[in-house]
Amino acid sequence: MRLFSKMTVSALAGILLSVPSVDAQTPWTLRECIRYALEHNITIQQRQISVQQSEIELNTAENSRLPGVSSGVSQNFSFGRGLTADNTYANTNTTSTGFNLGVDVPVFQGFSIKNNILMGKLNLEAATRDLEKAKDDIRVSVAQAYVQILYNMEILDVATSQIEIDSLQVVRLEEMLKNGKVSAAEVAQQKASLAQSKLQKTQANNNLKLSLLDLAQLLELPSPEGFMIVRPSPSSMEPRLLESAESIYADAVQAKPAIKAEETRLEVASTRINMAKNGVLPTIALSGGVGTNYYTSSKMPSSSFSSQIKNNFSQFLGLSLSVPIFSRFQNRNNIRTANLNYRTQELQLENTKKSLFKEIQQAYYNALASQEKYFSSSQVLESSRQAFELVSAKYENGKANITEFNESKNNYMKAQSDFVQAQYENLFQTRILDFYKGMEIDF
Repeated sequence: MRLFSKMTVSALAGILLSVPSVDAQTPWTLRECIRYALEHNITIQQRQISVQQSEIELNTAENSRLPGVSSGVSQNFSFGRGLTADNTYANTNTTSTGFNLGVDVPVFQGFSIKNNILMGKLNLEAATRDLEKAKDDIRVSVAQAYVQILYNMEILDVATSQIEIDSLQVVRLEEMLKNGKVSAAEVAQQKASLAQSKLQKTQANNNLKLSLLDLAQLLELPSPEGFMIVRPSPSSMEPRLLESAESIYADAVQAKPAIKAEETRLEVASTRINMAKNGVLPTIALSGGVGTNYYTSSKMPSSSFSSQIKNNFSQFLGLSLSVPIFSRFQNRNNIRTANLNYRTQELQLENTKKSLFKEIQQAYYNALASQEKYFSSSQVLESSRQAFELVSAKYENGKANITEFNESKNNYMKAQSDFVQAQYENLFQTRILDFYKGMEIDF
């Protein structure tokens, strides 16, 4: 019973090894996806607003060194009995109009202005680092979603090729059934295998749609319709020599914004200690101003408005000194609180560094495991391919039944799926290690 020629077997193997690509109406590269996500992601936009708020706070702190200028106008009316200029009481109606212009200059505020400016700069730097960290998180999320789509595309291709093989088998067996060379049971069994393959393709297609939806939502796209990505070249998925986790961490601790943000916050905590200590220092303020007024009374004649404004013109200059003597231990407790906050931030920085090293260690061992899985699955794939060709040859010569043929084919399909998964796991894990070193994620 000869159902397949050698050319047919080679063609089937070719289908499994070189599966067709899914049509993409609008293919996006990983770099394009990341760039678009950074421009449109809501979390990134919120972080950008925080940076802008920090810039405004810094500008306010810097401008606190400038003198303050204020002006005022007052208008008063008085009715009824009151004390007159000759020390008697009489019923009079009076009006007074006043104008003033004042300036206050902070001479010395216990270094609070200097420290507020420094803290404003540090807060701005920390907000900027937080923005970069949010961008890093988005980059990783986009890359992870991108790889998931690639994997689901490959699985869909495998499922599609399996349907092609099973459909070809059904056609051939139906022809053999007409000639009485196979039984109806064999045909029914192969049709069941075809139905199962179609079910697997349906599930694979649904998984691909869901993964495309996940990435589209991450990019804040209005709809995933027409959205597709570019597949990387096969050479980019080959394993390569890995650096040690310690070496990667040495680069990461200098490059990652999460560490820089916590280090900046430690400087902020140090500045707050200085501000708390400066609370016991005196403050000096300089003030000055000019003013004039216009006055009328119903019991006496009044000079003209212009002459009074001119003649009543006055100036003042003042210097004030404020010395804190006893603040109900508030300054002492402020210093204690600032010291505790500093220690808390030290622990936070240490914990962030440890978490980063733990993440890198896990990523390193995941990368090692993915490489081992890549090589082992590659060997399984080659063995399964050879086994499939041998069973196909036996099946052609009537030395193997349809059950053995399908079992060999399914093993080959599974080996290919496992190899595809290992490829993309290796691709993602190695790029994550590059990312920890401060490199861009790209396939």
